[in-house]
Amino acid sequence: MSGIAPLSPIEAARTVGLSTTIPVEVIFAAGLRPLDLNNIFITSGITADLVEQAEREGFPRNSCAWNKGVYAAARGLGLTRMVGVTQGDCSNTHATMEMLQAAGLRIIPFAFPYQPEDAELLSLSFRRFAEALGTTLEEAGEWKRRLDAVRALAHRIDELCWRDGRVSGAEQHLFLISCSDFFGDAQEYGRRAEALIAQTRSRAPMPQMIRLALVGIPPIVEGLFDFLEKRGARIVYNEIPRQFAMPDPTRSLIEQYSRYTYPYDIFHRLDDIRAQLKLRHVDGVIHYVQSFCFRQVQDAILRKNIDLPILTLECDRPGPIEMSAETRLEAFLEMLQGGLTSE
Repeated sequence: MSGIAPLSPIEAARTVGLSTTIPVEVIFAAGLRPLDLNNIFITSGITADLVEQAEREGFPRNSCAWNKGVYAAARGLGLTRMVGVTQGDCSNTHATMEMLQAAGLRIIPFAFPYQPEDAELLSLSFRRFAEALGTTLEEAGEWKRRLDAVRALAHRIDELCWRDGRVSGAEQHLFLISCSDFFGDAQEYGRRAEALIAQTRSRAPMPQMIRLALVGIPPIVEGLFDFLEKRGARIVYNEIPRQFAMPDPTRSLIEQYSRYTYPYDIFHRLDDIRAQLKLRHVDGVIHYVQSFCFRQVQDAILRKNIDLPILTLECDRPGPIEMSAETRLEAFLEMLQGGLTSE
């Protein structure tokens, strides 16, 4: 059944809402349950209704639909607290958190430094965050070691997609992006990841397809992966979801989140993007941009620094891919196919 069912008072009391990937180890160490509201929103089956609800309650039409979905999902679940990322996420997060605070939620602030090299400031943010939740960095470090094993499963699923061709782009995307909260239960995530990995042992490798990268924030539209695969293309590199899985193993919690590229400037992301495009033998890049998002400005920098064909795909509200976007995607694939045939 579609919709969002309110949490019980006990569940609500132990759940912390998220609007992006933050040090989830701290939440687990505090004995609490993280819940990424982006995932709740996009899988609700009533995405359009949630966007309209947020607009009725004050969000302007010309603002990001992801923010509206996060707000409406938090309200629908009956959450009592949220983490508000004051630097390192969407520029509209402040106003969204203020709307939730006005609705009675407790907002717990967390900020990434502007530059990941500022380890002292990042460490201070972690300590304040841990104190706010009643735990310590030492306890969070223990959870990092536990989650390293779970994240290794996500990395294996990623490899099974881009290297072995036994996992679809949609499956890869689901398990990478879900590392933001591990479905609220790291053990359950591990069981589901192991089950998928086991299934792939009996799968034949997928036929050779056009190899695509999807960079930028996760798309709000439905069916993009299936649409591409039905037309002979497969996304083998999901930039931001891959970062959610913390792809570069580290010894310390602070170092781990200093290597996590999403909260920092575009140039740190570019280093990772270019390396992965080469490693995964990508043929073309789809840069997804959300309407009314400040990250649209970064499209010009990406185009100057990536030596591959790029299609910029902009969408506004959730729902099926619009016909105009389908036409542009099909033309892009035809162009890429023509280039591969001529080689």
